[in-house]
Amino acid sequence: MSAEPRLLAMAAAAATVLLVVLFLRAAFHKVSDLVRFQGYVEDYRILPERLVEPAAKGLAAAEGLAIALLVVPATVRLGAALAFGLLLLYAGGIALNLSRGRRRIECGCGGPAQMLSVSLVLRNGLLAALALLPLATGFNALSLGEAAAAVSSGLLLFLFVTLAEQLLANDGHVRLLRESLSGKGTAS
Repeated sequence: MSAEPRLLAMAAAAATVLLVVLFLRAAFHKVSDLVRFQGYVEDYRILPERLVEPAAKGLAAAEGLAIALLVVPATVRLGAALAFGLLLLYAGGIALNLSRGRRRIECGCGGPAQMLSVSLVLRNGLLAALALLPLATGFNALSLGEAAAAVSSGLLLFLFVTLAEQLLANDGHVRLLRESLSGKGTAS
């Protein structure tokens, strides 16, 4: 394989590592306190109350399935497609609530507590775009050095995502504090 396809294969592998670690964190967040996660799902006010619990369990299971599919070479494309769909679903739920003027909802994403924002929609869109790499390329055998570089890059990307999420969370908390101090806060 020439250099260009090798770089694409390494980029797809790095994106796969990022998605696996990201969904591991998110799934752990959901299953470690499923009742709390059900509260997040309910706060979005998209589903009837009777569907909140099965939806919360289904989302946690779908994230677990995405992880399992992403780590098996023969099913990387399926895992990437599922990750892509979940990320777009989450972005859509956030965008719907933002369009309703409902910002004071914790996203329930895992990681630092974040209120809904356009930044979260953009983050999920960017992550979904990254899922297109393994979706398009599938699994490609890499040399040991290439695999080490791809894994390191994927973990570094996760570190950047985590850092960005913390910055967004801090910004959201500052925004809420400013609103409450100015008396412009609205209950959602």
